[in-house]
Amino acid sequence: MRHNLAHRKLGRVSEHRLALLRNQAMALLRHERIETTVPKAKELRPFVERLITVAVRGVAAAEPAGKTLQARRMVLADLPDKDVVGKLFETIAPRFADRPGGYTRILRVGFRRGDAAEIAQIELVGSEYDPTTAEAKTEDKDDAKPRTGVGDRLKATARRLRGTKGDQAHAKAQTKGQTTGAARKSTTPRKVGGS
Repeated sequence: MRHNLAHRKLGRVSEHRLALLRNQAMALLRHERIETTVPKAKELRPFVERLITVAVRGVAAAEPAGKTLQARRMVLADLPDKDVVGKLFETIAPRFADRPGGYTRILRVGFRRGDAAEIAQIELVGSEYDPTTAEAKTEDKDDAKPRTGVGDRLKATARRLRGTKGDQAHAKAQTKGQTTGAARKSTTPRKVGGS
């Protein structure tokens, strides 16, 4: 029995598991939303939240006695990409300065087709609304309201995982005869007894 053992092994040795967490943390901080399996997302959450907490404390210290530099070095020990660490300290940490924790959100979106693994989106809280893309969408479609809510994104992701794009894809497939069964080419049966 695994009493009092904290983390999931994820079917990997410890070096591979640490590399997986580092790569996923860099992708999450770079893109602010990634899709992965639920156990990986649950392991990634405390790893990323610890890095964000270190960055928030470093930014709050605001350079007395070099605490920002020390915080950067602590984060760079886990994330080797300097661009991602720069984004963390310049944009993400000031956004979460007043928040006492809970920087990420895990949303279950469905099951993967190949192996039926449960898929989840893990995202930074507050990354679901981007005013620049919302303004661009409203300029393109004056009557259409931009769909940026969590529920709308979950529905779109679930549709994408299932491989359908709604009624349009179904109608298109039906006109091509894919859903009703295509007519098979009829052949004459072979003669019995040789030729």
